[in-house]
Amino acid sequence: MRRSYPTALFLLLLTLSVSCGKESGRYLSFDRQSANHLAIDSLNGNQFGITTLGNDPYVTLKEQDLSPADGKTVLTFEYISEKGVNFMEIYFLTRETGSVGSNVAGMLKCPGLIPAGEMTSYSVDLGEAVAKANWNPEKDLLRIDFGDQPDTRVTIRNIHFRRRNRAEDAIFKEWEAFRVSDRQQNNRLEGYLFTTYPASITRVEVYDSTILIQGNVDAGKGSRLLCAVRPWESPLNAGELDGTEITGKSFTVERPRYEEIDGFNYDHALSRWMIAGKEGILLSARYADSITPREMMPKGVLKGRKGIGGYHISRGHSSDLVDIPVTSITVNVWLSRFLHLDRKENTIEHRFNGRSYYFDAKVVDGYDKTLLEALKHDIVVAAIILVNSADQSADPKVGELLQDENFGGEHAFYTMPNMGSAESVHCYAAALDFLASRYSRKDNKFGRIHHWIIHNEVDAGNVWTNMGDDRPLQVFLDAYHRSMRLCYNIARKYDANSEVLASFTHSWSEPVPVDGDYATLDLLKGLLKYSAVEGDFRWGIAYHPYPEDLNEPKTWNDRSATFSMNSPMITFKNLEVLDRWIKQPENLYLGSQKRTVWLSENGTNSRTYGEQDLKEQAAGFAYAWKKMKHLDGIDAFQWHNWMDGRGEFGLRIGLRKYPDDENDPAGKKPVWYLYQAADTPQEDKVFEPYKSVIGVSDWSEVLHEVK
Repeated sequence: MRRSYPTALFLLLLTLSVSCGKESGRYLSFDRQSANHLAIDSLNGNQFGITTLGNDPYVTLKEQDLSPADGKTVLTFEYISEKGVNFMEIYFLTRETGSVGSNVAGMLKCPGLIPAGEMTSYSVDLGEAVAKANWNPEKDLLRIDFGDQPDTRVTIRNIHFRRRNRAEDAIFKEWEAFRVSDRQQNNRLEGYLFTTYPASITRVEVYDSTILIQGNVDAGKGSRLLCAVRPWESPLNAGELDGTEITGKSFTVERPRYEEIDGFNYDHALSRWMIAGKEGILLSARYADSITPREMMPKGVLKGRKGIGGYHISRGHSSDLVDIPVTSITVNVWLSRFLHLDRKENTIEHRFNGRSYYFDAKVVDGYDKTLLEALKHDIVVAAIILVNSADQSADPKVGELLQDENFGGEHAFYTMPNMGSAESVHCYAAALDFLASRYSRKDNKFGRIHHWIIHNEVDAGNVWTNMGDDRPLQVFLDAYHRSMRLCYNIARKYDANSEVLASFTHSWSEPVPVDGDYATLDLLKGLLKYSAVEGDFRWGIAYHPYPEDLNEPKTWNDRSATFSMNSPMITFKNLEVLDRWIKQPENLYLGSQKRTVWLSENGTNSRTYGEQDLKEQAAGFAYAWKKMKHLDGIDAFQWHNWMDGRGEFGLRIGLRKYPDDENDPAGKKPVWYLYQAADTPQEDKVFEPYKSVIGVSDWSEVLHEVK
């Protein structure tokens, strides 16, 4: 049964036309002095009229009566709003650390206020969030954000805290039970990864119709079974798997590559192989070491390090590919936006594992033209694989299959693909197989994809690759690693040079504030552990080293970016840390080859189009580029967003202005010309004026030693 635990543990929107009961305590009011982009009027009694005036409307509570120890954790009020509010957010702010922008201890994304013409109750339980945040309810601040739309009117009355009601308490207890189970699963995965087993599989090779598995096993009592672990199965459940009995200490077994399973002509190139006995796991599972590709594709070779992110032919200004010039691009691929289970008009059929899947021909044509344009200029391409939630999918049935079963991100941008059932995995794999087979052809008929970036900013998974709130590290990483390996093994069937890249924010040893769920360094260590246990593969890093504050281009002032290997963040300021990490012997592929690093989403912001703001944006890039020139562990740099976008949370981070700017649509900013000059004979001359902005007299001053 699919369960859904939203981001804020559970957020109950109760559409009741009656007043909620008031426990002992007092009604709360708003601190009008803290209001941003909204106006507040006091009405009769404990009633307020709120009008939003901009796209970031918020206000703090003037006083609080939140007592978690007494169980009063549910913030509740009644409201009327003809238009409604598209979403709500609750920020936990501390008083000690200064301004609102730097004192966020935690945040909850909450459902909005549905349109209501009569008093309707809204409730949200803050208990779990208060327990997680470093926040004191007796003295700190609580801020309420009312969506991002101006000209919204809301009447609120009787805002207060209360204890959970019976229904809320039942949900809370169910959630607690789920959390206990989740932690147990996390512990089992840790035990699996860190146990030394009395057997080993030394080699797995995939041929056209067979698979060769070689290994060693202790000669002991009882049967020893060689088992295939399909992508939707877990080696932790070894006792439930069928297998082939192994005799002797050394073995070489040849198995058919394809097998009828659950109505699919399943390809065991996607399986892991393990040894199990009566006592359970005797050997950790191992993926294929090599897969015979359909044909030998030439390796994509970067001609330089300048690239752009989010390129698509429909955005125009393709002349930038030549004028900059661009040597690499990323292309967003939203699988669930163009995949269908049933034949529809103007779709392309793709047979996979004995079943047909259908892809929107218009969307595919856009990708064809985009990739052919890149091919024309010998540009290396990485596809960013993204999975929308079920309600954002072109085919609801596809959305239901691909959405993770614990997806709770009402305001998450994407979901982790569901890796828990055969049908879901086959659907996901079919989409990947369609892309790999179409864009890994020797004739390059439709263009080429060289690398695959798996999902987006997984260290902030709750927002960008959601599989439920606050999932334990190993549970989340297990799903992500399986998704990476599925894509990798499919891509390698067609292109022996394909690589997959793991996507991260500018987190390093600590999660990013507010939205961060995991430290990037912990996830990287986890991927290295999986590589050591289940077989190494060509994975690399797609890193996003934005400045600490994405609004602030003066990245040299970043406080959380230090020159220590345990720096909380890696931004443009301390790229030396990433460069050093990727070169360390223990992090190399098979112990000998540097893994690929793309700075696949990054740039500096111009707060406005004023002269000083544009100058600071350009200076931020100049600082980053002059540093990166000396860091050969970093392979490529993709500027994102290539053009300013209205959906970028108010950022103006592009090389070009807004395409719909009234005065200069898509106009080139000063940073565009710096980007063009980078890595050319004109670089020093064009960069020279920005030394004074940064505060250096020589570019060598931007370089630092990592301690």
